[in-house]
Amino acid sequence: MPTVFKPAVDVSPLIRFGRWSFLLAGIAYGAFWQSRYEKYELSVKDVKLREKAERDARIAHEKQMAAAREIQELEKMGRGGN
Repeated sequence: MPTVFKPAVDVSPLIRFGRWSFLLAGIAYGAFWQSRYEKYELSVKDVKLREKAERDARIAHEKQMAAAREIQELEKMGRGGN
């Protein structure tokens, strides 16, 4: 048995205008805030890159120091066993 749909309802022009108005207002609102966030992130990008470079250098230095301590400990253990 085929499905029978009701005829389409004619939507009020006021409701149609309101829907389109809210849709366009939402798009404009989103574009405005996206632009603001993008400008902010670009302004902070250099600071973040500098902090990342400093953090990476500190971590590399800490790893190097830990490796040097480990080698010293191994040398002590090797001398003590002989």
